Formats: sequence, C-alpha cells, structure tokens
Amino acid sequence: MKKYFSVGEAAKAVHTTSETLRHYDRIGLVKPSKKDEWTNYRYYTEQDIVRLNTVRALQLMDLPLKEIKKVLEYDDLEKIVDFLAKAERKADEKIAALQYSKSKIQLAKADYEKKLQMRRNPNGIFVKNVPERVLLLSDTLEVPTLDNLWNYLSHFYSKLTPALKEQFSFEDLAGIYTENGVSRLFAVCIRYAETDGLKVLPKGKYLCADCTEENREQVLSELMRIAQEEYGAEPAFTVLLIVVSGILQWNYEIQVYIDG
Repeated sequence: MKKYFSVGEAAKAVHTTSETLRHYDRIGLVKPSKKDEWTNYRYYTEQDIVRLNTVRALQLMDLPLKEIKKVLEYDDLEKIVDFLAKAERKADEKIAALQYSKSKIQLAKADYEKKLQMRRNPNGIFVKNVPERVLLLSDTLEVPTLDNLWNYLSHFYSKLTPALKEQFSFEDLAGIYTENGVSRLFAVCIRYAETDGLKVLPKGKYLCADCTEENREQVLSELMRIAQEEYGAEPAFTVLLIVVSGILQWNYEIQVYIDG
C-alpha cells in the first residue's frame, strides 16, 4: 500500500514551501500522484519526493525550471542519467569552490584574531580557536627549502594515485608537523579520501606565537612551558605554519594544542 504525504509534509521533506510545490504542479514539473476531487488537496508518494528532491538540487545548480522539466521528461533514461552525472560533477566543483572560499575566510578570521590577541598580549603570545584540520604528511620532506616551497602542492598531488587525485584539494599554505621528535612538511586538505599519511588535528584552543628560523626553538620552548604551567597541557604535537614574508623569505607561526 502506497504511503501518501500531504503538500505540507512533502514541502517539509524537501525543505521548501507548500506554495513552491503548488507552482511545480501548475507548470507540470512535479505533479502529485493523487489529488482529492472534492477538496483539491494534493498528496505525494515517496517517488514524488525523490523527484522533488532532484528538482530542488538542480535548482541549486542555477538551472532554470524549464530546462529541468525538459530533461526529466526525456524518454531516454540514459540521457537523464548522463545529465544527472554532469550535474553531480558540477556540484562537486561548486562544493570545492565553496570549501576553498571557506578556507580563505578562516585564514582571514584567524589573522584578525591574531591581531586582536596581539593587542591584548604585547609579548606576542596568543590563543586562538582552530577548527579540525586534516593534514596530508609528506613521506620525505622534513624542512622547508626554496626548492620544495616552489610549487609546493605539486609534491602532495604527486604522492597520490591517479584514482585519488580528483578526490583531493588543498589549502594554499604549507607547514611542518612534529610528533615524537619526527617532523614532516604537510598540506591541509580541503577535500580528501582515505590514504596513507593523513593526520587529523583536533579542533580547539591553540597557544600561538610568531617566530623566525633563528628563534623558533626558543619561542617553541616558551610556548611549551606556558602550555604546561598555565594551562596544564602536555602537547603531543606541534604545528608550524610557514608564513611567506617576502621574496625567498619565510617565517613561522607556531601552534601548540592546549584544549578541546
């Protein structure tokens, strides 16, 4: 026995309004499977919900309703599948672009948070909240050099199999991850799939400070001391973001995890 949904229930299921579904009915895009001849109430089946979800998703891809209607009325099912496969690839591109934009917003936010913390803490040490990050660690690169920072991300794409490359994208930054005395350069993943070399960093509070190559050991030592004495933390790893400061020059931002 078929299960039927009222227009309000169907609208809620596809995150739209009842009036939108009535409009779809009027233009013949998605007609309800049942309509009461006395009350004119519309009733939708689960298959109708699938079609409504498809229409809503395609609208988010900026496709006009006329084109969506034309495609879904094809008699050739292969054409419909091919069209939806292309729409899926376009959706992946849009998601990747939004994730990239989000990463840039997060970097800008972090920069302003740093400036705010620096204003409050003249000694240059500050705390900031960092979201969970997924790193891809290098198998071979341990320290930044002019050679490996040039076209940096190509190194990480090159370590992926051809099948995995399309599933990965990275933020435009570089860094060094150190744990148990072992350091590796890393790339921060925007999109990723399971593979060797992934490291998930917890979200939470990180004790941070800027430094140069010359004083980074001294600054790191001070951060570890503060983390232990003032926050009761025993950091298991450290992160050094590489901050390009000029042509062929870079500094670092050290990050020490202190709290979730």
